Amino acid sequence: MAESSHPSYSSGTSDVPLLGDTIGDNLRRTAERFADREALVDVPSGRRWTYAEFDSAVDEVARSLMSAGIDKGDRVGIWSPNCPEWTLVQYATARIGAIMVCVNPAYRSHELSYVVKQSGMRMLVSADKHKTSDYRSMVEQVRGECRSLTDVVYIGDPTWDDLLAGASRTTPEQLTQRSAGLTADDPINIQYTSGTTGFPKGATLSHHNILNNGYFVGELVNYTEEDRICLPVPFYHCFGMVMGNLGATSHGSCMVIPAPSFEPAATLKAVAAERCTSLYGVPTMFIAELALMDAGEQFELGTLRTGIMAGSPCPVEVMKRVIAEMNMSEVAICYGMTETSPVSTMTRADDNLARRTETTGRVMPHLEVKIVDPATGLTTPRGGTGELCTRGYSVMLGYWEQPDKTAEAIDTARWMHTGDLATMDDDGYVNVVGRIKDLVIRGGENVYPREIEEFLYTHPKIADVQVIGVPDEKYGEELMAWIIMRSGEDPLTAEDVREFSAGKLAHYKIPRYVHVTEEFPMTVTGKIRKVEMREAATRILGND
Repeated sequence: MAESSHPSYSSGTSDVPLLGDTIGDNLRRTAERFADREALVDVPSGRRWTYAEFDSAVDEVARSLMSAGIDKGDRVGIWSPNCPEWTLVQYATARIGAIMVCVNPAYRSHELSYVVKQSGMRMLVSADKHKTSDYRSMVEQVRGECRSLTDVVYIGDPTWDDLLAGASRTTPEQLTQRSAGLTADDPINIQYTSGTTGFPKGATLSHHNILNNGYFVGELVNYTEEDRICLPVPFYHCFGMVMGNLGATSHGSCMVIPAPSFEPAATLKAVAAERCTSLYGVPTMFIAELALMDAGEQFELGTLRTGIMAGSPCPVEVMKRVIAEMNMSEVAICYGMTETSPVSTMTRADDNLARRTETTGRVMPHLEVKIVDPATGLTTPRGGTGELCTRGYSVMLGYWEQPDKTAEAIDTARWMHTGDLATMDDDGYVNVVGRIKDLVIRGGENVYPREIEEFLYTHPKIADVQVIGVPDEKYGEELMAWIIMRSGEDPLTAEDVREFSAGKLAHYKIPRYVHVTEEFPMTVTGKIRKVEMREAATRILGND
């Protein structure tokens, strides 16, 4: 992209105003408008709630928490895979002004102990078990060292029933009085970022942060009370609880839980059975769903209209297949981070195919984005590569009780520095080219792994690919491609990749090493852990 004289800055003008209410009040208004429409469906258990029933169930949990002594500002943890109770706790804590702490379902006892103590958690609502995680056992391991933790409640256990039984000790009038004392700027959620070094940091978000972000994501995919959103993405992360749940309830749409955690077949069966109009996922989820279809499994996806692909860079070829083969003609790409509630840029339904598949869209309404030179802090010209920064209503209040870390991420002008490298074209469309820390410098040449990954996705035998830099004595760094083959295909060699790339990529962009694998190391939200790949690559190359 050629550079222009215009700065890489864009602001999201909008004639749709920001919402100024709390999450609890917003849900109440939706329930009054769409009382008889379905709000929540849990496919595994068959349970269903209309908006009137869901609002009432949220009230019951809210009064139960008040009866248990949970005050405004107290931290209440939720540690569970996706289930209806997760969603009820989300809205109930918001309704009483408690701060919900999202605990990653993949955490083990050491990580659990850290977030309980760092947040000063008063109560933990937990699953009992899921897959290889024995949550109850891990809670018992750490409970004695977590002085703030006075109550633990297990979903589906008598302790959950006991909690709900306490609802009668708090009157609806007391709940109304509590809700009336809340403001939209109150902290309502702590989400621990999956940092690659050190301990996670607790991004602290307000009603105003996440309600508006969910609302405007829903606006840009044209949600109404007719929409039914299939949510295989984890609720503990912004993708599920903000873009999913709050995007739905701010529009009267229905939340559909296909399974406790991602299962490609269960997801597509839920889309068909519940006639979903929207499907969410990170790229690896869509790749897994397409693989099922490639293997001959058939699913009725005719009701799909839209959806969101986000969480990590979205391969162009995967996006094109989702549009063409999954009936998602209006699917959107979103870019963001937990610290910005999360979405900062997003494609629009009326964008042309190139922009919807090759960019991360334009700035969201009521937000600003700019791209700066990491060395000088100056805004780059359009077309230049630099660090993407975001400012506006979505920027977090800060990292919980870590003002020093907050100051490192948010500058004095309230710009959130994302750590992502991006470009902006003359029309304001942003393309994220990688993380600053993932940039490979080979023999003095800056190489962006994302560009090479996009090219290799066009290989007919490749299902998924990630490119990393590995140490090299001659060039400083050399390129290595990790490849997942399509079903039934023989592994590719480095020579195969060189032949495919010759004449199409500059010689210094062609990976020297190729590692064929069945899976990539990743977080529970589907983000690729390139730091782990680089560590593993050192061992792999050392054994060659």
